[in-house]
Amino acid sequence: MTATQFLSVLLLAFGQVFFAVDATDEFLANGVTAHRGNSGDFPENTLSAFKSGMEVGADWIELDIFRTKDGRLVVTHDKTTERVGDKNVRVPDSTYEELLAVDVATAFRRRSGNTVEECPAQCIPLLEDVLRLVMKQNRTRVSIQPKMDCVAEAVELVKELKAERWVGFNDGNLQFMTEVKQLAPEIPVFWDRGAGTNIDDDIRIAKQHGFESLVLQYSAITPEKVQKIKAAGLEAGAWTVNDQSMMSKLLDIGVQRIYTDHPSALLALKREL
Repeated sequence: MTATQFLSVLLLAFGQVFFAVDATDEFLANGVTAHRGNSGDFPENTLSAFKSGMEVGADWIELDIFRTKDGRLVVTHDKTTERVGDKNVRVPDSTYEELLAVDVATAFRRRSGNTVEECPAQCIPLLEDVLRLVMKQNRTRVSIQPKMDCVAEAVELVKELKAERWVGFNDGNLQFMTEVKQLAPEIPVFWDRGAGTNIDDDIRIAKQHGFESLVLQYSAITPEKVQKIKAAGLEAGAWTVNDQSMMSKLLDIGVQRIYTDHPSALLALKREL
């Protein structure tokens, strides 16, 4: 058995053969962000969704974080587990061990009509687990969205793991995103903006703080806004788009990054253009 064959066997044993990528490979740059992982096909914000987002070829996966009662950074979108899980507990008021008792694949399984065998139980992952997963390859990066005031802890973890080159941050909270740039100027920030914000103010503030991208709520995007964003040297993005006709429209007017629950569909569409 050659060294390469032996490495492949090891990776397969850990269920991670799909990202056995040569260390010399460069990160992808296709403008596809897998929103909460490949959350159209797997339970959102789970390791299975993140692995799939990487496997299908999104250049970024996006996730949300909270800090638990015992100081762990966990990956989940809501303050409670009611929407996704089989138990309703408050994330910031629970220990990580208590959160491990929640099957966060419950709602997805019910919605998709899958059995437990087809969609096994999933636990809320630690941010550290996702970072270590992403750092095993050099194609897909991860954008972190803090859902509470835990930016300092997240940046500290990123630095401890030496994961800076694999990481970005996104959110609409200006205080949080400014803190990212203060603590780690080299880490890119995708500043999320709602439908009612003023594009000129958004551009001015983004430039002032050194952000790399403005990601607008898709219904508010116009060709004029996209042109202004790009003329300012920023990347123009849209969140969160699952309709393929809307994807096509946004691509046609020059949107460079799209957040979607269906990264495979967006990648297929981009290949057709």
